[in-house]
Amino acid sequence: MQKYWDIFLSGYEAYAYYLWTEITIPHWHNYFYWLIGVSGFFFLLELFAPWRKEQQKFRHDFWLDLFYVFFNYFLFSLFIFNAASMVLVNLFNDALSSIGITNLVAIQVGALPAWVQLIMLFVIRDFIHWNVHRLLHRVPALWEFHKVHHSVEEMGFAAHLRFHWMENVVYNGLQYIPLAMIGFGLEEYFIVYLITLVIGHANHSNIWIPLGPLKYIINSPQMHIWHHAKHWPDGHPYGINYGISLSLWDYLFKTASIPHNGRDIELGFEDIEKFPKTFLSQSVHGIGRHGSRKKSN
Repeated sequence: MQKYWDIFLSGYEAYAYYLWTEITIPHWHNYFYWLIGVSGFFFLLELFAPWRKEQQKFRHDFWLDLFYVFFNYFLFSLFIFNAASMVLVNLFNDALSSIGITNLVAIQVGALPAWVQLIMLFVIRDFIHWNVHRLLHRVPALWEFHKVHHSVEEMGFAAHLRFHWMENVVYNGLQYIPLAMIGFGLEEYFIVYLITLVIGHANHSNIWIPLGPLKYIINSPQMHIWHHAKHWPDGHPYGINYGISLSLWDYLFKTASIPHNGRDIELGFEDIEKFPKTFLSQSVHGIGRHGSRKKSN
């Protein structure tokens, strides 16, 4: 037990040191300043080329969403997630070692060209996230957590990272084993994180992105806004357009739908006016709840 307590404390201290150096020592592999730069870029796009021109520059819940951006990308890991996940990973590895498995990596990709590894990681990770996203909509308890993300009533870049801290646990927990079994390097993870950050910010931004035929492969604000619609089309009781970065999965598995130009559609879910409005109250929402399996249309 002492071993895991030591791992927890060292993980806490290591992440605190990492975050401090991220803030105080800017460099090209610095998530902190990439997050600020990407967020600033899309904020300027929303200012000078807005899709919904009547929407306020500092839209409803702008500052709440901006706090979520930094909380979910950094502060949650500082408070507990990084240290706790290190303990769980060590417990998992020790359990594997007890049955004779000392190396979880089953597929070595190091000999492949770097661009092939990047594409593989991006596509595999996105497909895992697409499936997890569907679970968040279909499993009642998970939907209660996911409601935090769907409580956005006006879309903007910062809405991308407004989500319940339990989503960090669910996404990372379910992707750990499949991704750990493939020998991707840290460089590939860093690049893919940045790519998905840019696409995610773009999909939630108040901008118009004409993709043409690429709309069947890559997600866009015009597609993703329908995922946040208060009323989904008939025949889709649990949701539509689950794609995180790629729209490909929705078209392949027939969960894609763009009924019309959705610029001014109402967002949210039924009884959204009763949903918690502050960060702290949203952070405890869903704890001990069973939820409802679908959002009313």
